Amino acid sequence: MNILILGATGYIGSMIASRLAADGHSITGIGRNPARAALKQPDIRWLQVDLATMTTPADWTGILETHDAVINSAGALQDGLADDVAATQTKAMQALYAAAGQSPVRLIVQISARTQGPAAGLPFLATKRQADEALVSSGIPYVILRPALVLGRNAHGGSALLRALSAFPLVLPLTYAKNHVATISVEDVATAVSRAISGELAPGTDVAMAADETLTLAELVVLHRQWLGLPPARIVAIPALLSKPVTWLADTAGRLGWRSPLRSTAMKVMSEGVRTDGKASAGLATAAATLSANPSGVQDLWFARLYLLKPLVIVSLSLFWLLSGLVPLIDPERASAHFLPFMGTAAALVLTIATCLIDIALGLAVLVRPWARKALFGMLLVTTAYLGGGSLLEPALWLDPLGPFVKVLPSILLTLVALATLDER
Repeated sequence: MNILILGATGYIGSMIASRLAADGHSITGIGRNPARAALKQPDIRWLQVDLATMTTPADWTGILETHDAVINSAGALQDGLADDVAATQTKAMQALYAAAGQSPVRLIVQISARTQGPAAGLPFLATKRQADEALVSSGIPYVILRPALVLGRNAHGGSALLRALSAFPLVLPLTYAKNHVATISVEDVATAVSRAISGELAPGTDVAMAADETLTLAELVVLHRQWLGLPPARIVAIPALLSKPVTWLADTAGRLGWRSPLRSTAMKVMSEGVRTDGKASAGLATAAATLSANPSGVQDLWFARLYLLKPLVIVSLSLFWLLSGLVPLIDPERASAHFLPFMGTAAALVLTIATCLIDIALGLAVLVRPWARKALFGMLLVTTAYLGGGSLLEPALWLDPLGPFVKVLPSILLTLVALATLDER
C-alpha cells in the first residue's frame, strides 16, 4: 500500500515508518524538518509540511490522491512559538478528513491518547478528542490507538525526562513520585499500526494500549537508573507547589519555541498519573522488558546527564552575552578607551556601542529556539573577530592577570556544547 505518515520524523512516527517500510509498503513521510530523516531513511519519500498550515481540504488534495492509507502520529503538547495545538491537532485533521473522503484513502490510523479524566480540558487533550470525534463521524474507515507513556530505544519528551531524572547525582528529586505510570513499548505501537494496515485490527477499533503492569513514577525512574548502570540513589519527594517555578520557566521557554517536558500540560497530566481507560493489553512488553531488550550504552548516559543541563547552557550563554553588552554601556566612554590609541574619540564610542548592541542581540536571540542555531554560530564568529582584533590591537591582554582574553576560550567551548546538543530529533 501507499501510506502517508504524519509526524514521520518524530519518536513514534519514525518507528512506524520503519516498520511499515519493512512490511513492504511504500511510505511517504511528512515533517516540518525532514532533511536529516531523509538521510537516515532514504527509501522513504519525504515532504516538508507544517501541519499547522494545512487547515483547508484543498491543502491536502494533492497529497492524498496517491495514497491508500494515512497514519497520524503528529501532535503538539502546548501552544508556543513552535506549535499551534488547535491548528495541528484539530483543524488540520478535520481538513484532512474532508479531503480524504474525496480521495483513494481507505483507512486512517490515529495515534491518540487518553482524552478523558480530570485533565480532559487541557488544549492538548481537548483537541485530540475533537479530532478523534471528527474522524469517527467522517465515514472514513479508521483505527484509533491510545498508547500510554511510550518507551523505546530512543527517547523524547516524557521518556527523555525519565532518563534525565534517573541520572541525577546522589538523589532523585521527584514530584508525584507515587503516581502510577502505564507504559508501552514503541515497537508494540508500531506492531499495532502494522496490524491495522493489514486488516488484523478491524476498522472502527478504538483501543487503549498499555502493558499489563503497574509502576509508580519512582519505580520507573529507579528502573531507568538501573538500566543506565548507575548506583542506587535516594528518592527525594518534591512538593508540587515547589515545582511551580520550574513549570513556569518551562512554559516561558515553550513560548520561545523550546519544547520542554516540564511544561504545565505535562505536569497536569502527571498529577493524575499516566493511565489508560479499560484493561491493560496482555502480551505487550513491560517497561523492564522494553529496556532490557535495548541495553544502554555510554551515549545514553551522556544524553541523560546532558538533557537537563542543556537549558542551563543556553541560559548561561545568554547571560554571558547580555552582560558583556550591557556592562560597558554603563560608562561607554570609559569602555571605549581601549580604542583611543587607534581611532578618534567619536569613532571609538560608536564602535563600543555597536559591539555592545551586537552582544545584546546575540544574547537575546539564543533564547528564541528558531534563532538559536544562527545565534550560536554568530557567537562563534563574533568571538573569533573579537579575539583576532584584540590580539592585533592589544596583545598584552593575553597576559593580563585577570585574563580578559583567556576567559573567552571557555565560552567558545560552551557554545560548541550548545550546538552539539541543540537538535531535538
